[in-house]
Amino acid sequence: MKKITFFTMMLLLTATLFTTNSFAINEKVPTSSNNPKEIPAEVKVLLNRLEEIKKMDKSNLSSTEKKELRKEVRTIKSTLKSTGNGVYLSIGAIIIIILLLILLL
Repeated sequence: MKKITFFTMMLLLTATLFTTNSFAINEKVPTSSNNPKEIPAEVKVLLNRLEEIKKMDKSNLSSTEKKELRKEVRTIKSTLKSTGNGVYLSIGAIIIIILLLILLL
C-alpha cells in the first residue's frame, strides 16, 4: 500500500515538474463591432483612448509628458486585463486540491 501512494506522489510530482509553455493568440479587438453587446461601453472608451495615444505625435512631447502617457497606457492595459472574466488557478493551488482529494478519498 505504501508503494502505491509513493508512486502516485512521484507521478504527480513529475507531472508538475515537466510543464509546457502555452502562448495566447493576440487578436486585435475591433473597436466598431456590429453587435454592441459584445464589448461594454467602458472597454470601448479605453480602447479608443489607446488608439488615440498610438496615433499621437510623441516627438515634440517632453520626457515628463511621455512618462505620463506610458503610465496611462499601463493603467489602461491593466484595467482591460482585469475586465476579462475567468478563473485562474496557480500550480500550487492545483497541487493542494489534488492532495486534498487524494487524502480525503
